[in-house]
Amino acid sequence: MKLVFATNNQHKLDEVRKITAGYAEIISLSDIDCHDDIPETADTLEGNALLKARYIKEKFGYDCFADDTGLEVEVLNNAPGVYSARYAGTEHDSEANMNKLLSEMNHKENRKARFRTVIALVLDGKEYTFDGIVNGSITTEKRGDSGFGYDPIFMPDTYTQTFAEMGNDTKNQISHRAKAVMKLTSFLSDYNC
Repeated sequence: MKLVFATNNQHKLDEVRKITAGYAEIISLSDIDCHDDIPETADTLEGNALLKARYIKEKFGYDCFADDTGLEVEVLNNAPGVYSARYAGTEHDSEANMNKLLSEMNHKENRKARFRTVIALVLDGKEYTFDGIVNGSITTEKRGDSGFGYDPIFMPDTYTQTFAEMGNDTKNQISHRAKAVMKLTSFLSDYNC
């Protein structure tokens, strides 16, 4: 089975391809010659994921899945949430986003947070969603060099390293995206039977 993953993020594409190997052939937006800036105008992660998956199905005709991920910080009423990628502005600047969040968390005792990914799948004319959550906390400073986004300041529960310190192999086994993709993979395995 071939599925388009509606992302231009090579890190996400690599992570998802590793997890779905043997269940589906994942093709990228560039593989279908899609260079469109797909709108993410919904106010929920589910809404944005569905917008992107529907866009590819409607415009290009491919079965598709898309994701949206948010970092939800308890003391900030789950902000940045759906606005995580553009928290410090529309430039999608990870450093600026982390700096803004660390500044807002300054002197906060409650540092509980969670990463949440929602995957929307459009397959054979039907829509499905899958989610993955990792609970953790926001560190007081950036730590580690691997990963992307907020990885240097997010430490999952029961770990002493941030996502950026633990490396991609470990992160890809326990991450919010990995959990959502595993649910997708399980669904595809049953669907293909």
